[in-house]
Amino acid sequence: MNNFVIGAHQSFSKGFLQMGKDAKYIDSNTFQFFMRNPRGSRAKKFDEKDADNLKDFMKENSFGKILCHAPYTLNPCSDKEHVREFAHIVMEDDLKRMEYFPNNLYNFHPGSHVGQGVDLAIDMISSLLNEILNKDMTTTVLLETMAGKGTEVGRSFDEIKRIIDKVELKEKLGVCLDTCHIYDAGYDIVEDLDYVLDEFDRVIGLKYLKAIHLNDSKNPFKSHKDRHEKIGEGSIGLDTFNNIVNNERLKDIPMFLETPNDLDGYKEEIELLKSLRK
Repeated sequence: MNNFVIGAHQSFSKGFLQMGKDAKYIDSNTFQFFMRNPRGSRAKKFDEKDADNLKDFMKENSFGKILCHAPYTLNPCSDKEHVREFAHIVMEDDLKRMEYFPNNLYNFHPGSHVGQGVDLAIDMISSLLNEILNKDMTTTVLLETMAGKGTEVGRSFDEIKRIIDKVELKEKLGVCLDTCHIYDAGYDIVEDLDYVLDEFDRVIGLKYLKAIHLNDSKNPFKSHKDRHEKIGEGSIGLDTFNNIVNNERLKDIPMFLETPNDLDGYKEEIELLKSLRK
């Protein structure tokens, strides 16, 4: 179980230190969180003392990298200029705050092209990244793989790679692979996980894989639905998660649960996943 960095989503409304304490309660050594309202724009005033307390707590408890998730409301490739500007403002502010926790991770959904087409959307997303990334930042910004519902961008490894190709500071970028999303998008991690990882490596490069969202799926393969299920209770199944947590190419990647659960539910899932780790 060496280097098994696993955690779950925490509520930022509780404050920084409490998120760390909740993570420890569920026997995890990392966590994912929102810096602000996930369905809005408002961020709490940054409490430096609380942030310092979390950093001390993480050091004392040997935490791995933590992951901040951008709000779901962001759409960097919207057909509306004010929506794109909103994405720019929020992500730029989140990344400034994340520098208080150096060398960690920030994840975002690439967005939806709302009928404009994937090519234009990729230009918009990469343009935003070129504007907000800078050489001095320590945070790694992750593009999340998506299920492909509606006009979502990032439904394939190729679309993710095309965004990366247009970004100048590629060393500041990574990918967060969501198990529910890629399974719903048509990557069959149940029947052939190694083939999917080979394809990821061929198209994007495994060096870019910086985080994994561990989620089962309520829907069947290639459904493009994106509805998360508890580990082992969906169409992906427990055997696949056993393969994931024990795959040599994934063992050192931090993993985060986004399943429909409360803290005690996450505690049970983490105990289960740890029991699978060889």
